[in-house]
Amino acid sequence: MNENNIPPKIKWLDTVSAFLDNQFRIPGTQTRFGLDFLVGLIPGAGDMISFGVSGVLVLTMARYGASGRVILQMLWNIFLDTVVGAIPILGDIFDLYYKSNRRNFNLLREHYEEGAYTGNGKWVVLIVLIILIAMFVGLIWLIAKLVAFSWSNFFALIG
Repeated sequence: MNENNIPPKIKWLDTVSAFLDNQFRIPGTQTRFGLDFLVGLIPGAGDMISFGVSGVLVLTMARYGASGRVILQMLWNIFLDTVVGAIPILGDIFDLYYKSNRRNFNLLREHYEEGAYTGNGKWVVLIVLIILIAMFVGLIWLIAKLVAFSWSNFFALIG
């Protein structure tokens, strides 16, 4: 399915995920980045904001009929993006190339191409919401630990 064949119902998700992951280009390179990368540069808080936006996109994609299998793949993408993205410097480089929102949109688009979408999945949305809340709590804890570890090592190096 090329860009012209994206169903109108999910076209706006294409636009949002492109803005989050591919809107800008580093001059002189083919490397693209978006708002997700820029927000992710804010230590700790940026990763949680990115997680929240990505979570809303996954919930929306679930509402548009993505299967449980596709939703699990999407949840894995944002989990990996958030956890690795929370690691100072390495996480920022990872965020620049991983692009979880585009990956998730492409999963939904492929799902539509296969004709496997099911329409409105209210129960799937509820389950995804519960999983996202659990992931959010776990990620807050993990990011707090990573930030504390990073700061303690930073002060140990300079002190």
